[in-house]
Amino acid sequence: MKVIEFLNKAKDPLISFEIIPPDRGRSADVIYRIVEELMVFKPPFIDVTSHAADAKYVEQADGSFSRKITRKRPGTIGLSAAIKYRYKVETVVHLLCTGFTREETEDALVELNYLGIENVMALRGDISDYKKSIQPNRTVNAYAVDLVSQISHMNQGLFLDDELEADRTDFCIGVAAYPEKHDEAPSLDADIRYLKQKVDTGADYIVTQMIFDNRKYFHFVELCRAAGIQVPIIPGIKLLTSRNHLSSLPRHFNVSFPDDLVRNVLDAKDDAEVKEIGGAFARKQVEELLNAKVPCIHFYVMQQAKTVKKLIQGLGI
Repeated sequence: MKVIEFLNKAKDPLISFEIIPPDRGRSADVIYRIVEELMVFKPPFIDVTSHAADAKYVEQADGSFSRKITRKRPGTIGLSAAIKYRYKVETVVHLLCTGFTREETEDALVELNYLGIENVMALRGDISDYKKSIQPNRTVNAYAVDLVSQISHMNQGLFLDDELEADRTDFCIGVAAYPEKHDEAPSLDADIRYLKQKVDTGADYIVTQMIFDNRKYFHFVELCRAAGIQVPIIPGIKLLTSRNHLSSLPRHFNVSFPDDLVRNVLDAKDDAEVKEIGGAFARKQVEELLNAKVPCIHFYVMQQAKTVKKLIQGLGI
């Protein structure tokens, strides 16, 4: 079943989760244990992130360094299929522009279609130090809107080989949004214009970057509606569980924190108190979003299910 169908049929806000594949060489059992903890809440769908190859420098015994190209977390498609059929839950597979050619993307979408996975999240992906070498007969999607276009074309039976008599795929397409503006966008208004392009090209719904101030989400939704964006806009929630989050989350995700949350975290006596503060703050935030009848609350679980589980149980959802 498609995400947009769940959203359209729901009478109350839904709950969804996002997880990441294990590191290369690690067993998927750790992910299955996380999913098992989350399935008690009967989520309609679970997102599985994707990660492109990156470069790292490895020091050799003689003191020299060699450059190694590797994908730290492969296996998104296989893990998504395993979760879908093991736990009878829909999975949303993240697809990236960065690090993948359009030809590789088409192959991935063909695989997903064969596996019966109907939901994908179209993302540009983070820019890294490693730039993949593209062969002359290969092409790339530069931006998420290009990826949305490719998926939409396949939904119309239009593949890269325009002479191919192909059957249509039927993917539901999600895209990302940034209530506090993407760090590369010149302004929030420009960011919303780019977002509308993705929706006009075929995106069915939107999930925001993590937010810690609901006012920014509500204001963002108002701006989107004024710009003609009418698809569901799902707020993303991340529980703050460490002092390090105060610096790492803004640096990597271009988010900000309310002043009172920052003060309370800095005044906390230990990590346990930080988790309590983060949990209490998130609870109030989620309660407000539920009361506002948002379409869904999307929790960025990654590989830390216990804090999210405690929060949801405390809310009685």
